[in-house]
Parts: sequence; C-alpha cells; structure tokens
Amino acid sequence: MKLANQSTVAGFVLLGLSNQPKLEKMFFVLILLMYLVILLGNGVLILVTILDSCLHTPMYFFLGNLSFLDICYTTSSIPLVLDGFLTPRKTISFSACAIQMFLSFAMGATECVLLGMMALDRYVAICNPLRYPVVMRKAVYVSMAASSWLAGGANSLVQISLAVQLPFCGDNVINHFTCEILAVLKLACADISINVVSMGVANVIFLGVPVLFILVSYIFILTTILRIPSVEGRKKAFSTCSAHLTVVVIFYGTILFMYGKPKSKDSLGADNQDVSDKLISLFYGVLIPMLNPIIYSLRNKDVKVTVKNLVSQKCFPR
Repeated sequence: MKLANQSTVAGFVLLGLSNQPKLEKMFFVLILLMYLVILLGNGVLILVTILDSCLHTPMYFFLGNLSFLDICYTTSSIPLVLDGFLTPRKTISFSACAIQMFLSFAMGATECVLLGMMALDRYVAICNPLRYPVVMRKAVYVSMAASSWLAGGANSLVQISLAVQLPFCGDNVINHFTCEILAVLKLACADISINVVSMGVANVIFLGVPVLFILVSYIFILTTILRIPSVEGRKKAFSTCSAHLTVVVIFYGTILFMYGKPKSKDSLGADNQDVSDKLISLFYGVLIPMLNPIIYSLRNKDVKVTVKNLVSQKCFPR
C-alpha cells in the first residue's frame, strides 16, 4: 500500500474516553482481563486441535482457524486501546493507523467468510454423511480456509488503499478508540463517494452473501435433522452444529444491533449515544472472541474431554 498524503497529516489523535478519565481506568482493567481470557481460551483451543489426533477433522481445523483469527483480530487493536486508556495524549502515526485498519478490516472480513465455510462443513456432515470424508478431504478444507484468509486480506487491501490515498488536511482527531475506518473517512477533506460505494459492495459480499449462505445451509440441516426418526439421533445431529449456530447468531446479531439502532436527534442524547456506540464497538471487538472458545468448549464433548486429559496429564503425570 502506498501511504499518500502523509505530508498533510503526520498522524491522528484517538479521542477514546478522554472526556471521562474515571471510566478509562475501570475499562483498562476490564478490557485487559477480557483480552487475557481471549489469549488463554483461544490459545488452549488451538493447542487442543493440534495435539489431539482425534480432532484432526475439518470441523476442528476450522475451529482452530477461528481461534487464531480471534487472537489476531484482538491483538491488532486491543493493545492500542489499553495504551490509550493510560496515555494522556493518544496519538498514532499515519502509517501505524493504516496498518491497524488493514489488520482489523482483514480479520473481520475473514471471519465472515470462515463462518460461511463452517456452515458448509456442517451441511455436508449432516445432509450427506456418507460422502463427507470424500467431499471434505484435507485438500478441500485447507483450500476453503486459505481462501477465507485471502478473500479477507484482498478486500482489506482494496478498502485501505482507497482510504490512505485521500487527503487529510483538516481535523486529525478520530472519535474512536482505534483507527476505525468509518471514523477515519469522516476526516478526509475530499469526496469519499468511491470509498462509500466500495465498502457498500464489500458489505454485500462479506456480510450479505455469507448470511444468506448460512441461512440456506441451516434450512437444509434442520430439514434433515427433523427427518431423523429417533429423538436421540436428532439431538446428536443438532449438537454437532449448535455451537457454530450460537456463534453465528451472536456475531451477526451484534452487528445488526450496532448498525441498526436509531440515532438520537438532540445534542445531549447524541453525545451520550456517541459514547455508547464507541463502547458497544469496543466490547464487540473483545466479547465475541472471548465467547467463541467458551461456547465451543461448553457445547462440545470432544473438546472438553481433550482439555481434561491434557490438564490431568500436566498436573498428574504418570
């Protein structure tokens, strides 16, 4: 990416919660604890899927990718947020801002595609179980995961390349905790129509298409499950996709809540809503990565058994 127009704006000031210093100390402790839980929980899941040969299947391979993605996503922004809570003057250089935007945008888009790939895996496993080993062979599921990462990275490269070419010659205060791309675009002193259109198209591709794909997949999955004659069989089939479905509902439900709620018109309400919007965005960035390993651990017997075995071998070696 060519970082153009650096001569006009050398860096940005991250506003964060500068107007509410008491909240900053409280949120520093809270976000730090959540970040440590994210590193521990997702790190354990990655370790489990690597060490246990019984978990060397497509579903757990995708789960390991999701855990690694969550670590990358939070690490691209949370250290900056934590530093901002403790630093009076929260500044970031133009190049560092561009890199942070690229990483966050890439991880977000990749997760959308990856959740769609995981839905396809569950569809084949439940609707075509006899063909599952053939359809979801290693070369296929590795290519699916790699294409998710490549698609997310390519989309981010396009969006950030367009953003950094804009002239930033006026206000350099970003009303956010990090270099959130929409907050950065508001500071450009040029027409951002191309950026808006490009992001709109990207949203359709990386949000709309995966949601539609997941929805159709689960319609077929639920139809197949309801055809299973035994209650025990239906429970067993549904348990294999319940964790993924829970993660999807939380992930997309939070996005709809963030961008679908009405805006306040009065100035006082707008200021309060501005703070709440930033906090919702912040907790969205840490809450979902923190919940993912918890959901998959609690709702998956294989993961729980493997974790217990690893802990017992570590604590009580033979």
